[in-house]
Amino acid sequence: MIRSRPPASHRLLAAFSLAHAGAVIGYLPLLSLLLPLKVARLAGEARIGWLTVAIVGGAIIASAGNILFGWLSDRSLARGGGRRRWMAGGAALLGATFATIALADRPVTLIAAVLLFQLAVNAILAPMMAIMADEIPDDQRGLASGLLALGPPAAGAVSALLVAAPGWGEPAQLALLGTLAAATLVPLLLVRGAPVAPDATPRPASAPRELFVASIARLLVQVAGSALSLYLLYYFQSISGPVAPALLAARVGTLLTISYILPLPVAVLAGRLSDRAAHRTPFLFGAAALAAAGLLTMAIGAHPAAGAIGFVLYSIAAAVFLALHAALAVRLLPDPRHRGRDLGLINLANTLPALLGPLLTWTLATPHDFTALLLVLAALTLAGGLAILPLRRGAPRSLRA
Repeated sequence: MIRSRPPASHRLLAAFSLAHAGAVIGYLPLLSLLLPLKVARLAGEARIGWLTVAIVGGAIIASAGNILFGWLSDRSLARGGGRRRWMAGGAALLGATFATIALADRPVTLIAAVLLFQLAVNAILAPMMAIMADEIPDDQRGLASGLLALGPPAAGAVSALLVAAPGWGEPAQLALLGTLAAATLVPLLLVRGAPVAPDATPRPASAPRELFVASIARLLVQVAGSALSLYLLYYFQSISGPVAPALLAARVGTLLTISYILPLPVAVLAGRLSDRAAHRTPFLFGAAALAAAGLLTMAIGAHPAAGAIGFVLYSIAAAVFLALHAALAVRLLPDPRHRGRDLGLINLANTLPALLGPLLTWTLATPHDFTALLLVLAALTLAGGLAILPLRRGAPRSLRA
């Protein structure tokens, strides 16, 4: 059957994936490497507690900010102004927040800067993800979601660059992150796609429940990602023995680069295959099960090599799960007039783990033992995969060739 909607242009898909990669570059190197290192310098042995406070507070601001800017972009779109103006404003605010982080000289002032930073990041991300629903047809969203996996390897490469050139100093490192985030956003601000007509297929009465279950499944899988992205450096400190902090940070940065590059082709292929399949849920469950296996490997491995293998396996599988889940979630949205707001609500499945992950780490981990934490994270990840199995929603038949 001939598709009733024109495909998104290659320019739009490229601009969308590049902009998302830039946003990830804006926050991932900071939260996974630069922030833990700065907290350790400022707080010493109290580093886990202070980092947890910064991340939990930032997650609260991120949750509210994503909903707020999604709703504001809905209003702008309804009035003919579009969503992109909010992204441009967020990029400007992001640059200012990097300056405040560089100037912070106490844990309290650093936390305040991180809260502002989270607000700026979500001013970019909330309208951006709504643009995916507005301008990319359903039968290309698996591919578009797979391309989102470009962000972590790009951010990992930047992280490796930052730790390999410590002579730059913190202000220069943060300036580089802000510049890259802003530059990669420009193409999406300029390239626009044709609006996608709302799907005329009636939503079943179970649609709200399905959307809720899908969000819970993502939340369960995301808890592990939140904990690992923030405390990975501390995990390897617990199993590496006496290693110089700078050397260990460089090794972790290299591992991040490797573990974020490998998922990209897998996620793109899985996304394209899921576009052609009747259902995305088998792909999602398989990815969650493999991610749980990677976490178990990290838990039982007492050697840095075993921990690295487990982390790479987890990274590949989790990237596939999160990419395909984005396509599924857009399909489940109930009302095209409130896509930004509803995606902000779904984004709670990303930000609430940023609360749960640090709290679980604080409760279950010590600077010298992460085993109990990793076992719990593996169980939660597998539960997320099981939760999503009953959701059998596929793409509308009218969209399939």
